[in-house]
Amino acid sequence: MHVVVMGAGIVGLATAWQLNRAGFDVSVIDRMAPGAGASGGNGSQLSYSYVQPLADPSIWRQLPALLWSRASPLKLRPQLDPLQWRWALAFMAACNAATSRQTTHRLLELAEESRRAFDAMQADIDPDCDYSETGKLVLYGTTASLEGARRQLELQRTMGSVQRLVDADECVAIEPALAAYRAKISGAVHTPGECAADCLKLCTALAQALTARGVKFMLGTELVGFDVRDGRVAALRTRSGELEADAFVMALGTASHRFGAALGAYLPVYPLKGYSITVEVDPAPGAAPTVNVTDSPRKVVFARIGSRLRVAGMAELVGHDARIPAARIDTLVAATREVFPEAGRFDDVHPWTGMRPATPTGHPIIGRVARAPANMLFNTGHGALGFTLAFGSAAWVTRALQDSVR
Repeated sequence: MHVVVMGAGIVGLATAWQLNRAGFDVSVIDRMAPGAGASGGNGSQLSYSYVQPLADPSIWRQLPALLWSRASPLKLRPQLDPLQWRWALAFMAACNAATSRQTTHRLLELAEESRRAFDAMQADIDPDCDYSETGKLVLYGTTASLEGARRQLELQRTMGSVQRLVDADECVAIEPALAAYRAKISGAVHTPGECAADCLKLCTALAQALTARGVKFMLGTELVGFDVRDGRVAALRTRSGELEADAFVMALGTASHRFGAALGAYLPVYPLKGYSITVEVDPAPGAAPTVNVTDSPRKVVFARIGSRLRVAGMAELVGHDARIPAARIDTLVAATREVFPEAGRFDDVHPWTGMRPATPTGHPIIGRVARAPANMLFNTGHGALGFTLAFGSAAWVTRALQDSVR
């Protein structure tokens, strides 16, 4: 059975990997190089045990800052875009305790399967991707925010997550590079089993391994539409001609909404714009972190990838705007200087922006979708957890295809 995966980001490549392992004949199509989209400069953290959805009851009290504050790490800038309004209203409707709890449960289940599948991939090809398993600290600056974290921790603990609350002194003991920031830490959630890796390097390694195993890549190929016959997709229409297959998987990130609509399906996927910088670290002990760190008030994550520190953050609902305002990069540099003042040099920080494909609830769209052709499956809408959930959602899609041919 020939399956075409649309998209060569980490989600599409993980899907191709799982399908190839399951014995399918696989092709991958993308207009860019592997990992060149939202995967390329992401936060690098693999957060298998700490998956709090963005849609949370606390968003309601943050709403004025979302709309008006220039300094807020979360921004909503209303535009003349019906999808933005429809998505934003659905997002606000999801900001309640029951939905957040349900989404947390589903994401943790998916993340656990993703961890197992990622480990299996590593054991198979041993990719050069600066992988580390040093744990994670999620920092909180106030007693009130720490109490909210305690409630989320207790919820996640009932679902199998191994975590504990630690005070500021324990934070510094776990990660000595936090010493200069100690006075601003009320406490943190420590998850010892969390990991990090360079997603772009992994995408490159996966593409090489898949090519060696017979997967055909059609890069630099732009999708323009579909040939649909009798409720099934017969072929993809590209600027280079038509591509026929028995089944298709759409892993096109933020473009999924547009191409889903062309097939008659509504996919509630909207770009959640984020930024990152990458800093060459000072190798002196205690200068730069080796443990993953998330500064919760700033919505900024720090991940050590080899001799570099990836710093990523912010979430903006501003449409497909690929500009990189200097102020946003300055914010990331300032956060790094404050939290890790000795981390490294800041003369070349490699600024980057990416459009995370987000759903209102935070749960990705996996498998078949109402009104879409029967042989079109979807693997999209992972938001800020694309790297974390990629191999798990790929396993779900692969099982759905296997079930369809039995």
